[in-house]
Amino acid sequence: MVTESTLDILRSLLIFKDVPNDDLEWLISKAEIRDFNTGDYAFKPGDKIEQLTVVLSGRFSIRLPQGDQLREYTVLERGTITGALPYSRMSEARGVGIALEPSRLLMLHKNHFHDLTIRSYALTQALVGVMIDRTREFTAFTQQNEKLISLGKLSAGLAHELNNPAAAIVRSASRLKQHLSKTPESFKRIIQVRMTPEQVDALIVLLFSKLDRTNHKPLSMMQRAALEDDLRDWFDEHDFVCTDSAANDERVEIFADFQITVDDLEGIAKEFSGVELFTALEWCEGVLNTEQYVSDIHEAASRIKKLIESVKGYSNMDRANDAEPLDVRDGIRSTLTMLGYKLKQKRIQVREQFQEDAPRIMGYIGELNQVWTNLIDNAIDAMDENGVLEIHSKVEAGSLKVSVIDNGSGIPDNIVSRIFDPFFTTKPVGHGTGLGLDIVKKIIDRHKSDIKVRSKPGRTEFEIRFPIPEPLA
Repeated sequence: MVTESTLDILRSLLIFKDVPNDDLEWLISKAEIRDFNTGDYAFKPGDKIEQLTVVLSGRFSIRLPQGDQLREYTVLERGTITGALPYSRMSEARGVGIALEPSRLLMLHKNHFHDLTIRSYALTQALVGVMIDRTREFTAFTQQNEKLISLGKLSAGLAHELNNPAAAIVRSASRLKQHLSKTPESFKRIIQVRMTPEQVDALIVLLFSKLDRTNHKPLSMMQRAALEDDLRDWFDEHDFVCTDSAANDERVEIFADFQITVDDLEGIAKEFSGVELFTALEWCEGVLNTEQYVSDIHEAASRIKKLIESVKGYSNMDRANDAEPLDVRDGIRSTLTMLGYKLKQKRIQVREQFQEDAPRIMGYIGELNQVWTNLIDNAIDAMDENGVLEIHSKVEAGSLKVSVIDNGSGIPDNIVSRIFDPFFTTKPVGHGTGLGLDIVKKIIDRHKSDIKVRSKPGRTEFEIRFPIPEPLA
């Protein structure tokens, strides 16, 4: 039943300030008034959106799926206009609308939109304005959400990549500290050995030849196993000197790491005997262990340094926001590092084929990194385990062509022409906003470049052509 209070509410809305009362009364006469209790759903994902809706009283929470959870997008309060609108292409709900308190809605079915547009220009203009504002706000929200989702993925991957070297540093530092705590006793024993200068020189020459690993080719697994067996046999034969079997196992490991052979041990045994031989071996082991722990810490720290450099390059830190000459390989490789955890999870092989003498292009490094992230991430999602990702670049027909190719299932012919459309996605609800490739297209357009896609089962190629700057005179 139409009431004066409904008209008063509509009349009080700024959006309807120029709409005549007769038009608002017509709207009310054709609409349905519905009441909702706290916790009632106004709509759920997949529901058809067929009603123009005005919140007359109460509040509704609008929540959109993100992963396996619902994230609140906005709260609709008295006077909010939502749902279907004239000329809007919205067809179904992507999220849920839940009443936060007893609420009342005015709902006009879209069957009346034709009459509405003919009857009232002012009302139509007001509602189209609502649609434009809603599209702008929702696009801004989803673009920001897309960035946050990408950032979340990259952060998770970076944390995973940093965890291993960080744990290695902690582990090696702890072992080094434990090892160094034994140094006073070992030092006491070594100084009690009355070594001649020739004996000292022999040990130093042997150790330094082994510490310089550039002089040794890495051993195969079979060669390593054979060396460990030989060393273990030698310690067993000299059990009158090396009586601790557990310590001998550790000694075998570190000696094998530095490729100390039985011949080397025999050379030490010629210089020392009895307790002195054990002390000399213990000292050698201590030096090698210290070198190994320091080397492990250095290697792990170097991995962290490289990851940080990749993050710095990816995030465009210390760079101006202006277009600048850049090598596309740098951004692609930083992106591959950032997405390395996903590549490892699916055991995807990456094949790079970059033209070494390719010219630099003028571009915005941060924006192009978004392009590489979206294209590579989509390619990873499209492939099964043990897939192959190919990335090529070469100069062709006066432009720099970059191709990102995956051997996934391909894009169906009936949707390939729509993949760059805003909000179009084939991913399940909550797992994609449909803006990734739209963002890619906008960035490529901003660079005055072209992007094309060719797809069939087993091969999907995104091809980007960048203009090559004219050389300076």
